[in-house]
Amino acid sequence: MRTVRESVLDVLRARGITTVFGNPGSTELPMLKRFPEDFRYVLGLQEAVVVGMADGFALASRTTSLVNLHTGPGTGNAMGAILNARANRTPMVVTAGQQVRAMLTMEALLSNPQATLLPQPAVKWAYEPPRPADVPAALARAVQIAETPPHGPVFLSLPMDDFDAELTEAEDLAGRAAAARRITHTAAPDAATVAALADRISRARSAVLVVGDDVDASGAWDAVLALAERTGLPVWAAPVAARVSFPRSHPQFRGDLAPAIGPLGRQLAGHDLVVVVGAPVFRYYPYIPGSHLPEGTELVLLTRDAEEAARAPVGDAVVADLALTVRALAERLPAAPAGAPAQHEQVRFPESADGVLTPLAALTAIAQGAPENTLWVNESPSNVPQFHEATRISAPDSYLFSAGGGLGFGAAAAVGAQLGAPDRPVVCVIGDGSIHYAVQALWTAAAYKVPVTFVVLSNAKYAILHWFAQLEHAQGAPGLDIPGLDITAVADGYGVRTHRAQGAGELTKLVRDAAAQQDGPVLIDVPVTTELPSL
Repeated sequence: MRTVRESVLDVLRARGITTVFGNPGSTELPMLKRFPEDFRYVLGLQEAVVVGMADGFALASRTTSLVNLHTGPGTGNAMGAILNARANRTPMVVTAGQQVRAMLTMEALLSNPQATLLPQPAVKWAYEPPRPADVPAALARAVQIAETPPHGPVFLSLPMDDFDAELTEAEDLAGRAAAARRITHTAAPDAATVAALADRISRARSAVLVVGDDVDASGAWDAVLALAERTGLPVWAAPVAARVSFPRSHPQFRGDLAPAIGPLGRQLAGHDLVVVVGAPVFRYYPYIPGSHLPEGTELVLLTRDAEEAARAPVGDAVVADLALTVRALAERLPAAPAGAPAQHEQVRFPESADGVLTPLAALTAIAQGAPENTLWVNESPSNVPQFHEATRISAPDSYLFSAGGGLGFGAAAAVGAQLGAPDRPVVCVIGDGSIHYAVQALWTAAAYKVPVTFVVLSNAKYAILHWFAQLEHAQGAPGLDIPGLDITAVADGYGVRTHRAQGAGELTKLVRDAAAQQDGPVLIDVPVTTELPSL
């Protein structure tokens, strides 16, 4: 008779999930014993790093990732990263070991007495199968839920004694049947709805497009680009974008909307219709009051997420597949008169100060050294405007940033992204504060020879918090400076090759050389000045 373990492995194979990101404990060993040769186990030294790597892997490979955590403590350690994965809409199955069933009632050591409550509400579904025989079908269901739009992480608690349990032939067949099921999510919009929206755009005096993360994530990039070019509408990026969803070098691109109510509303002044595609309306922080929209301006949201449609504070919404909706919309709209739209104004930043590179000068040098097909991972929150000004990313699937607002995504996600997209160079631009939230990812990169180029912008402070301190009139708050860090020494200890760049030319060469090799990670430390963002 076959065991639960054998059936579980077959479920994973059937779904194409053969990479496991984990940090094992005693309750996970029964699942992992006799680990098959056609599977790959990627070890992380801390659970939040494990989830961050799985996050980057799933986003870069457009697949569902699998995480294996250690019962309650491991899940607790991973919660911040799971919240990021939810905000990133990452399809991910998080499993955690559980004490043997015979000792759950007495809550023996390493029991997780309310295992399904611990990860909520960060996951779409949390479950502990009532019988060992239910584990394979539960795993298949978990994958289906993770892959249902809006994508997101799900959680399974798996008692450690389940895996050696034997299955009857019927139970084994049930697990295989569940894994073989395929669900297609292509909700087409109603023709009358498309016609009505096309009519609103045609009648608008000055319509504008706002694109968000799900354009890139859902594969609607080409459809949105075609719609923009057909209509000639200006295009803004939704605030705090975690992906690039429109070519930033395109003449119709206008830049990023501000992540605050009043300033964003003022940016849209002069437009009487705002069509938002694949973004929440809107991702606001900090709180700066004002009108969500200028007076007389209407808004329509196109989204795959019914909850996102429901919570929008203004406007109408259409819930449907983005690419199908946008293509249908373009077919009903007349082509705009030929003409060269005005280029959006370039943001300018100082070039240098006191011999230390400014963020823009450093990022420009990094961009000049990076290959054209680079997959960028960014976790330097205070330098996002300079990053986009320097890189001008104009291809899909080329940028990852955490939508969740919590640090710890960048270094781990970069390692996972390189594993998920091994044919592309991955360059991770990260702050000296941010990298220490997931610094253990450097060990995984070195141990598995993952050729990520880490570029650390070092200013010895949490610069983004200095900006918030000014904005919130909280000057004098402690804990905003982090002197004495030596990231090259830390990285050396993990087995990563390191450099410290002092000039733009040297930095460009170091990035070019690092991105061209396949012999493991390289970390480049770059001292930079501090420039605070503005709204």
